[in-house]
Amino acid sequence: MKKGYSLKPIVSAMTLALALGACSNTSPAGDTLAGSKGLGVDAKQFAVPAPTDTNPFFRPYNTFMGIPDFAHIKPEHYLPAFTAGIARQRAEIQAIIDNPAAPSFANTVEAMEFSGDLVTEVGNVFYNLTSADTSEALQAISKQVSPLLSAAADDILLNDKLFARVKAVYLSRDSLDLNHAQAKLLEDTYLSFVRGGANLSVQDKAKLRELNGKIAKLNLEFGDNLLAETNAFELVIDNPADLAGLPQDVIDTAAQTATKRGHGGSWVFTTQRPSITPFLTYADNRALRETLFKGYINRGNNDNSHDNKRVLAKIAALRAEQAQLLGYKNHAELVLEERTAKTPEHVYALLDKVWPAALQQAKAEVADMQQLIDAQSGGFKLKAWDWAYYADKIRVARYSFNEQQTRPYFSLENTLKGVFYTANRLFGITVKERKDLPKYHPDVRTFEVYDKDGSLMAIFMGDYYVRDSKRGGAWANAYRKQYRMHGEDVKPIIANVLNFPRPAGNEPALLTFDEASTLFHEFGHALHGMLSNVEYRSQSGTAVPRDYVEFPSQVMENWMTQPEVLAQFAKHYQTGEVIPQALVAKIQAASQFNQGFNTVEYLAATKLDLDWHTLTDTRPKDAAKFEADALAKMGLIQEIAPRYRSTYFSHIFAGGYSAGYYSYLWSDILGADAFEAFKEHGIFDKTTADAFRNNVLSQGGSEDPMLLYRRFRGQDAGIEPLLRSRGLLGDAGKAVKF
Repeated sequence: MKKGYSLKPIVSAMTLALALGACSNTSPAGDTLAGSKGLGVDAKQFAVPAPTDTNPFFRPYNTFMGIPDFAHIKPEHYLPAFTAGIARQRAEIQAIIDNPAAPSFANTVEAMEFSGDLVTEVGNVFYNLTSADTSEALQAISKQVSPLLSAAADDILLNDKLFARVKAVYLSRDSLDLNHAQAKLLEDTYLSFVRGGANLSVQDKAKLRELNGKIAKLNLEFGDNLLAETNAFELVIDNPADLAGLPQDVIDTAAQTATKRGHGGSWVFTTQRPSITPFLTYADNRALRETLFKGYINRGNNDNSHDNKRVLAKIAALRAEQAQLLGYKNHAELVLEERTAKTPEHVYALLDKVWPAALQQAKAEVADMQQLIDAQSGGFKLKAWDWAYYADKIRVARYSFNEQQTRPYFSLENTLKGVFYTANRLFGITVKERKDLPKYHPDVRTFEVYDKDGSLMAIFMGDYYVRDSKRGGAWANAYRKQYRMHGEDVKPIIANVLNFPRPAGNEPALLTFDEASTLFHEFGHALHGMLSNVEYRSQSGTAVPRDYVEFPSQVMENWMTQPEVLAQFAKHYQTGEVIPQALVAKIQAASQFNQGFNTVEYLAATKLDLDWHTLTDTRPKDAAKFEADALAKMGLIQEIAPRYRSTYFSHIFAGGYSAGYYSYLWSDILGADAFEAFKEHGIFDKTTADAFRNNVLSQGGSEDPMLLYRRFRGQDAGIEPLLRSRGLLGDAGKAVKF
């Protein structure tokens, strides 16, 4: 989830679809420019010559609710549409600059917010698909479009005349009668100019343009390299004996993968999470676990044509140079200024409070596993590729529980029902599946979402299965955001994208407890987008600071574990039996198990991110040495690898999480504290749910997020609920204030 400023749909389109504002497809090229409505200017003089009507982006979608016309959008349509969108926004901006009227909020700041509809719309589709269903053609287009978008964004942010108008409005802000959303829009617009280089000299502006273009290109290169590395690696198993320990559904899926990859009669495992996670957890063959683990952690680190060490080192160095050019010590200072954390020092302080307790717990977990290895006469020291395997053995021995026991009770279909049930009980919304709506891939499922008054409020898309054209992980994005600009009440189109294993044979798709929890998490993001109720597109839904955006989704996970909710959907896919209370008790008892590992591997990646982005040296580092030194400095034990090593840390080198991976912990604190309110009053208490919807989910980025949180909670968040839930609340933890 990314924050996007109103005047920068171009910048948002260039980075990730999660940041993009969205709009209805209404005005073909040559029509009155939306950005100049109300300006008293004949914007047709700036109209772009009408491109051919065969391009779906140049005419209204003839689809239900304006869903993108995926069936008719082809790769060759994107570049012309981006080019026309850039030209149109440039004309819209010029109309603002040339307006003879004195600068005002309406004719300058709001007019800028209204600009860029076409480029935003094209970007919404293009960048969502390059994540969820990419191809060589889309990747090639991305490389062409990236410098165009970067340059176009610079043309806006480095325009002296435009900035002069914005600054004039900003300096008169105390005399303006603005509501909260308008005041926030004005502040964000002004600061984005300043942070975009508006106060720089002519020479430094040219330098900033150069840096922006280089960084954008390298971000794409990093992502393309990682995708290639991920798709290239495969562990082919020909001997059935090497499958010992693996559950049958995992074996069946590996056989399907083998057939798909041209290894019929064998079994193939990949570095995709749905494949590698069960293999490392259950496969008895230690040598093969090592092979697959090393294949995963060495992605982008193989000294081949897809090696990312040089790429990421250049990105980090260029970001440092960019930050210093703008007057900041380092990239982290630049990024965190607009986050709720504010400074790198605040983030390091929080991490350093949690790290000792987590590391101590992780070392205790190592001792437990080594004791088991020695008891079995293993004759070796625990290594990173052994952790999941022996942790599972201890979990089974200690709690008589492993995640495979949960799989029969969490079919994808039933878990979706559980998610929708929870949303209905909390917010009164109902969900109805439609089989006839446009979709970008056959795997996608589409739903109408109705509000508690029966009105149609959103379209929801679910894309749940792993495939080679989809990047790893799980996320939510918008094909169109909610807003009320241009006199329209525009409804959102929100998607959840995950990477669950495909069902094997005639069996339904069955999820582990952890995978089901991920489904609840991502639907929390979807609710943030669908329940949005704001005026401006740039403030809609998840357009909030990065360290706040995960908060609503972290809260949503809590309902899945509640007995009242489990009874509604956690039913055996064959017998219909509700998950036994004894198994639920085991899940709850085991919930704090392995939390040392989980917290340490996350914190290690978080510290690595901050170390890269607090660099002040603008010369590229030796990436391998820098990472090794950083891990040694933090005291990471050799049995644990960071959740993301530098060469495949796409969050920070290809996505929008640079200097921001800590956000999950920050948001987790808010989420754990917020759920305390529901536990205090009842998990479906209407008053609490309404307060959460009205003060958090519906407000997006229209007001300071911590003010919104305090308005909901009535107090600041405390860290104790999170540490308690992870079993890490020691003496040091009690002293932590968030």
